[in-house]
Amino acid sequence: MIPLDDETRRSAHVPIVTVAIIATNVVIFLLELVYGDAFVLRWAVVPRDVAHGHHLETVLTAMFMHASWSHIIGNMIFFWAFGPVMEESMGRAGYLVFYLLGGTVAFLAQIFLDPGSTVPNLGASGAIAAVMGGFMVTFPRDRIRTILFFGFFARVTFIPAALLIGLWFLSQLIDMGVIASSNTGGVAYMAHIGGLIFGVATARLFEWPHRDSADYDN
Repeated sequence: MIPLDDETRRSAHVPIVTVAIIATNVVIFLLELVYGDAFVLRWAVVPRDVAHGHHLETVLTAMFMHASWSHIIGNMIFFWAFGPVMEESMGRAGYLVFYLLGGTVAFLAQIFLDPGSTVPNLGASGAIAAVMGGFMVTFPRDRIRTILFFGFFARVTFIPAALLIGLWFLSQLIDMGVIASSNTGGVAYMAHIGGLIFGVATARLFEWPHRDSADYDN
């Protein structure tokens, strides 16, 4: 499943923070391509280092880094599907704080799961999962335009946000169990889970009190 956008509502204003975060991710990824592994190893989260109080700033920097073109493109597609409406709901400042805290909590969850790991962790997935979790509790009935794949075939359909994000969350739980049982590395599923739980638990606290339904194009 690939979510494209919210069919139920549209932001009435340009999502400046969302656009700025996407642009920052792209710039940082280009720097990774230019400076290579040394850049990645310096600014990505290494759980053992952070658990021992070293390179704490990487908990912030790593959420703007990606491992490949497919990684950043996939993350930014998901982010664009849910980010603009959440920015409208929370206001720009609150939304930025929410995003950064969500990404931080996501990495801390991954570190807590395996504090001795020396494998670098990076990516915006945890912060985006927080945005998705917030969307699920704020606009659960919104219809999300989604591409569904059936083998070599694909179709565009509309899925309620709560169902779409709930299925995504379930897949993360299942995949984390598979990874744990096989004792192999890979995607930081605990970061995804931690980020989404943070979003679900705190989104209402960040909701902009002056938001009005008139602020949206329905």
